[in-house]
Amino acid sequence: MRVAIAEDGALFREGLVLLLEAAGHEVVGCVPDGDRLLALVTTEPVDVAVLDIRMPPEPDGGLTTAERIRALYPDIGLLLLSHYAETHYLMRVLEIGTERIGYRLKERVAGVQVLDDTLARIAAGEIVIEPVLAKRLVQTPAGRDGGAIDALTEREHDVLRLMAEGRTNNAIAAELFISAKAVEKHIAAIFTKLDLPGDPSVHHRRVLAVLAYLQARRIDG
Repeated sequence: MRVAIAEDGALFREGLVLLLEAAGHEVVGCVPDGDRLLALVTTEPVDVAVLDIRMPPEPDGGLTTAERIRALYPDIGLLLLSHYAETHYLMRVLEIGTERIGYRLKERVAGVQVLDDTLARIAAGEIVIEPVLAKRLVQTPAGRDGGAIDALTEREHDVLRLMAEGRTNNAIAAELFISAKAVEKHIAAIFTKLDLPGDPSVHHRRVLAVLAYLQARRIDG
């Protein structure tokens, strides 16, 4: 696929180019700030844009640029990268969109397979959430009442964590070595126990519902 990069760190920027080319992708442009990325996608066809969250022209310039790109070119996939798994970044990402978008840690995409899988999922219309953040969202802090989430079985916790990562039913089934039918039953049980609205078969809606629930319950930044 055709990929554009905006990253103000020269070493990481060049590293991304090498990884993407090794995975067989075409890097159509590699720029150090959001303004130049916006100019690039205006003139070049791009499937996915990879953006550093913290880059010029402002402290969180990647998020601002992603918002502008999504408003002007909604079909372009967006991968936001950061050194830190921050909840407030995740909430900003969700405000930008819940399809063809991802938020990953830089250290986790520093490999061809993970980066390629992330881009493929985004290009396919999915939302991709950093696993370590999804796990943190689902866990109940020690000594704290988890409320309805404590009613979930161990398997339902596993399914909820993978849902929060943005995984599809088939991907969850493969990860947990269970059938897709079993995943559907677990998801239905989770929605019932957490009193979540919406159709659990609708991928991006269920991700939003899960994250909204977890955000309301326990995230304080």
